[in-house]
Amino acid sequence: MERSSSLWKSISLKFQEEFFRKSTLRNLLASIGALGLMVLLLEFYAGQWAQRSHIFSNYPTGTHGTPPLVMKGGDPYIRALMRTITASEANDSEPYSLLYGGERISDLSRHPERCVPIVAGPNVGNCTTAAGRYQFINTTWDNMAQRYHPGPSGFLFWKNYSFEPEYQDEVVYRWLSDKQAWGVDISDELRRGNLSNVLRRLSGTWTSLGYGIEDNAMTGYLPGVYKRMLREELAKAG
Repeated sequence: MERSSSLWKSISLKFQEEFFRKSTLRNLLASIGALGLMVLLLEFYAGQWAQRSHIFSNYPTGTHGTPPLVMKGGDPYIRALMRTITASEANDSEPYSLLYGGERISDLSRHPERCVPIVAGPNVGNCTTAAGRYQFINTTWDNMAQRYHPGPSGFLFWKNYSFEPEYQDEVVYRWLSDKQAWGVDISDELRRGNLSNVLRRLSGTWTSLGYGIEDNAMTGYLPGVYKRMLREELAKAG
């Protein structure tokens, strides 16, 4: 009886040890699995956040997402304003190839005319063809390029207006310098320190400048951005 009892205790102890070992292993594997799942979820949401917030990724480091213009020369006050528009509309280290939503284009021989669904704001549910450093929609680009593009190609009544960086800059620079287009001398207004009046006047075209319908995370910083860009442009101009 004692031998039988002793044998049974031995078997019971081995069973408990085996059960404990397997339970510990299962718990360990479960913990590793949970940790792995957590890492994957964190990576996924980090990627989603990076994709959604890329437009502000250069603020406040670097130059507020307003890299130098490709265009050379010109009025430093207008140039600083152009870079300020970039900070609000296409805050990115490579803004010339940027589509609304963050995708890039490689062919800049013409406006891409790709209508991307709008995911936020008052126009959600529609789509926009906004592209490039100044987020031109295709119809605005066509109209302004016909007036201000310095080097269209083609012949007779057929013209192609390159969307390469230097032409994006040139069209906007000439447009902002046109007193008749805006009903005011923008350069003179800027020299007088009337930035708010200028931004208000431009907000009908670039709606994120502070007086339009689509303010964004950069809107409140634009006066400070402009001052910094003006210092840089004045320094370059000597």
